[in-house]
Amino acid sequence: MQIQVNTDHNVEGHEEFSAQVKTKIEDVLNRFNKHVTRVEVHISDENSDKGGMNDKRCLMEARLEGRQPVAVTHQAANLNLAIQGAVDKLKNVIESTLGRLDNH
Repeated sequence: MQIQVNTDHNVEGHEEFSAQVKTKIEDVLNRFNKHVTRVEVHISDENSDKGGMNDKRCLMEARLEGRQPVAVTHQAANLNLAIQGAVDKLKNVIESTLGRLDNH
Protein backbone atom coordinates (compact mmCIF):
# COMPACT_ATOMS: atom_id res chain seq x y z
CA MET A 1 0.00 0.00 0.00
CA GLN A 2 1.44 3.32 -1.09
CA ILE A 3 0.69 6.37 1.05
CA GLN A 4 1.20 9.90 -0.20
CA VAL A 5 0.81 12.85 2.18
CA ASN A 6 0.12 16.31 0.76
CA THR A 7 -0.20 19.51 2.79
CA ASP A 8 -1.25 23.01 1.83
CA HIS A 9 1.05 25.97 2.31
CA ASN A 10 -0.44 26.65 5.78
CA VAL A 11 0.63 23.27 7.20
CA GLU A 12 4.24 22.33 7.77
CA GLY A 13 4.60 18.97 6.04
CA HIS A 14 8.06 18.01 7.17
CA GLU A 15 9.27 14.43 6.96
CA GLU A 16 8.57 13.57 10.60
CA PHE A 17 4.95 14.74 10.32
CA SER A 18 4.45 12.76 7.10
CA ALA A 19 5.97 9.66 8.70
CA GLN A 20 3.57 9.95 11.67
CA VAL A 21 0.58 10.24 9.33
CA LYS A 22 1.73 7.23 7.30
CA THR A 23 2.24 5.14 10.45
CA LYS A 24 -1.24 6.01 11.73
CA ILE A 25 -2.81 5.00 8.40
CA GLU A 26 -0.78 1.78 8.18
CA ASP A 27 -1.77 0.80 11.73
CA VAL A 28 -5.48 1.23 11.06
CA LEU A 29 -5.66 -0.05 7.47
CA ASN A 30 -3.06 -2.83 7.67
CA ARG A 31 -5.65 -5.61 7.52
CA PHE A 32 -6.87 -4.24 4.15
CA ASN A 33 -3.34 -4.22 2.73
CA LYS A 34 -4.12 -6.68 -0.07
CA HIS A 35 -7.16 -4.65 -1.20
CA VAL A 36 -5.87 -1.06 -0.88
CA THR A 37 -3.21 -0.12 -3.42
CA ARG A 38 -2.82 3.56 -2.59
CA VAL A 39 -3.96 6.19 -0.09
CA GLU A 40 -3.66 9.89 -0.84
CA VAL A 41 -3.89 12.30 2.08
CA HIS A 42 -4.56 16.03 1.72
CA ILE A 43 -4.17 18.07 4.89
CA SER A 44 -5.11 21.73 5.02
CA ASP A 45 -5.68 24.60 7.40
CA GLU A 46 -8.81 26.31 6.12
CA ASN A 47 -8.31 29.61 7.98
CA SER A 48 -4.52 29.79 7.82
CA ASP A 49 -3.16 31.47 10.95
CA LYS A 50 -6.46 33.16 11.85
CA GLY A 51 -7.57 30.17 13.91
CA GLY A 52 -11.12 29.09 14.40
CA MET A 53 -13.15 26.06 15.30
CA ASN A 54 -12.72 22.98 13.15
CA ASP A 55 -10.50 24.73 10.63
CA LYS A 56 -8.12 21.78 10.14
CA ARG A 57 -9.21 19.50 7.31
CA CYS A 58 -8.03 16.05 6.27
CA LEU A 59 -9.21 14.43 3.06
CA MET A 60 -8.24 10.83 2.33
CA GLU A 61 -8.76 8.92 -0.87
CA ALA A 62 -8.13 5.18 -1.02
CA ARG A 63 -7.80 3.21 -4.22
CA LEU A 64 -9.19 -0.27 -3.89
CA GLU A 65 -7.89 -2.90 -6.25
CA GLY A 66 -10.32 -3.26 -9.18
CA ARG A 67 -12.77 -0.71 -7.72
CA GLN A 68 -13.57 2.98 -7.87
CA PRO A 69 -11.66 5.13 -5.35
CA VAL A 70 -13.37 6.01 -2.07
CA ALA A 71 -12.86 9.34 -0.33
CA VAL A 72 -13.64 10.77 3.09
CA THR A 73 -13.03 14.09 4.78
CA HIS A 74 -12.95 15.22 8.40
CA GLN A 75 -12.61 18.65 9.97
CA ALA A 76 -11.46 19.23 13.53
CA ALA A 77 -9.87 21.76 15.87
CA ASN A 78 -6.35 20.35 15.38
CA LEU A 79 -4.45 18.29 12.82
CA ASN A 80 -4.25 15.12 14.91
CA LEU A 81 -8.02 15.01 15.41
CA ALA A 82 -8.66 15.75 11.74
CA ILE A 83 -6.32 12.95 10.65
CA GLN A 84 -7.68 10.44 13.17
CA GLY A 85 -11.27 11.24 12.22
CA ALA A 86 -10.51 10.77 8.52
CA VAL A 87 -8.67 7.48 9.15
CA ASP A 88 -11.62 6.15 11.17
CA LYS A 89 -14.09 7.17 8.47
CA LEU A 90 -11.94 5.63 5.75
CA LYS A 91 -11.70 2.36 7.68
CA ASN A 92 -15.50 2.26 7.99
CA VAL A 93 -16.01 2.96 4.27
CA ILE A 94 -13.52 0.27 3.27
CA GLU A 95 -15.07 -2.23 5.70
CA SER A 96 -18.50 -1.46 4.28
CA THR A 97 -17.35 -1.72 0.66
CA LEU A 98 -15.47 -4.96 1.14
CA GLY A 99 -18.26 -6.36 3.30
CA ARG A 100 -20.74 -5.79 0.49
CA LEU A 101 -18.40 -7.60 -1.89
CA ASP A 102 -18.22 -10.59 0.46
CA ASN A 103 -22.03 -10.74 0.66
CA HIS A 104 -22.46 -11.14 -3.10
